[in-house]
Amino acid sequence: MPWLDHTDGTTLPVEVPETTVLTSPAQEGSGVGRKTRSGPAVLAWLKHLLGLDRAIAYTFLSRFVMILGSAVTVLLLVHSLNPVEQGYYYALLSLVSLQVIFELGFSFVVQQLAAHESVHLKCSTDGVWIGDAISHARLASILQLIVRWYSRAAFIMVLTLLPLGWVFFFFHRHGDNVAWQGPWIFASIACSARFLLTPFYSFIDGCGQVREVAQMRLAEASATAVSACSALVAHRGLYAPAMAIVGSVAVGLVFLWRRRRLLRDLYVHPSHGFAVSWKKEVWPFQWKIAVSWICTYFTAQAFVPLLFALRGPVEAGQMGMSLSITGYLSLLLLSWISTKATPFGQLISRGKFEDLDRMFFRALRQSLALLSLAAIMCMVGILALPHIYPRLAVRMVSPTVFALLLFTMMSSYVVQGLAIYLRSFKREPFLGLYIVTALLTLALVLATAKLWGNLGAALSYTSATGIVGLGTALWIFWGFRRGIAAPKEASLRLESAP
Repeated sequence: MPWLDHTDGTTLPVEVPETTVLTSPAQEGSGVGRKTRSGPAVLAWLKHLLGLDRAIAYTFLSRFVMILGSAVTVLLLVHSLNPVEQGYYYALLSLVSLQVIFELGFSFVVQQLAAHESVHLKCSTDGVWIGDAISHARLASILQLIVRWYSRAAFIMVLTLLPLGWVFFFFHRHGDNVAWQGPWIFASIACSARFLLTPFYSFIDGCGQVREVAQMRLAEASATAVSACSALVAHRGLYAPAMAIVGSVAVGLVFLWRRRRLLRDLYVHPSHGFAVSWKKEVWPFQWKIAVSWICTYFTAQAFVPLLFALRGPVEAGQMGMSLSITGYLSLLLLSWISTKATPFGQLISRGKFEDLDRMFFRALRQSLALLSLAAIMCMVGILALPHIYPRLAVRMVSPTVFALLLFTMMSSYVVQGLAIYLRSFKREPFLGLYIVTALLTLALVLATAKLWGNLGAALSYTSATGIVGLGTALWIFWGFRRGIAAPKEASLRLESAP
């Protein structure tokens, strides 16, 4: 049965409207005909088949715009930067991504904490929260904790990133003369500003405004693409990462300004006596997420700087560009699952585990099917690229290496989906997995990249993440679900006992 969107991002069943189509002139006037779905009904059926709702649609569009902007950026990079400068460009991006270390996974924790508390509240049109007094105080304390945590972390981040990047580029210049100093300073400061805004998006998302945050992400993606491309067109290519972040920050500030009443009501609301305990409720979950996110960075991002140091900027640039393409494919389709993080938390808070499983597995099946199709099309494009655009083909890894990256991307996608499900319980069972995968990936890259370059790095990445990581993740996931199912089965047996 087709489904239509509900205002909270869930779906409700609706009857499919039908219309009678006469199949022959003889049937005209006899009232005999066949029934088919009308145009709107076909759209509703298609939405049900693909699992689309408004939150997914906006998130998908924002990531599609991001990918489109990235594609234009890649083409501009080929024309405005030489291979050495391309290596600096992607090394700079990888170093800026170190912000995940300073965030310590707090934004995801904030989203889940807000989802579990806001389910008992309602926000009026004038920004006043109504409902359970304890949940109101706890939600307010979460926002107050955000402000304290991120204001300090952002300051520490800019003081750490600036000298770290400076030292890295200074000692790995490879004899080239590239003006990286200004772009790095600008990117570090802009990155700290974006870092300061990120938790507020997660908080508002957790409060149930999933669609609104997705709409903001669409505008953010557009502003990011335009800002980055403007820098490249102006022949200031290494400033493109910083300009992209500036565009993101501008959209984010407008978004938060429009919700200032909602945030102000919570920020000034007293929370004494009911405040969320950072030590007891946040940190036991947060440190595990933090370690997992840091390990993910070293698994998927760190070997670009390693290739830069071991093999030079040219190969690092090829790997960076190729990884960005596979990464954007995964990011695009992850919207099917990531937009469900808040509903997952709310369903868990209400004890509706069967609805949780139904929503998750349906989203995973649908997104995996679409991702597989996108990966096949992308591989066909890579094989045709030397004949269509040879100048771009030489800036990327070989088709064999790209196929390995695609396989690993799909394996990582499954693990990411499982992680979102598990973290909705405010737990992190994948902690040990992420640590082992990161250490194994780095060890293998260090052992192989010097001799075999991009091929060695890709084989290491695939072995550690694509094979070992996926297999272990599936084993942990099913064990966790059995642990959830066992108490429910025991409860049902007690209820059915005479």
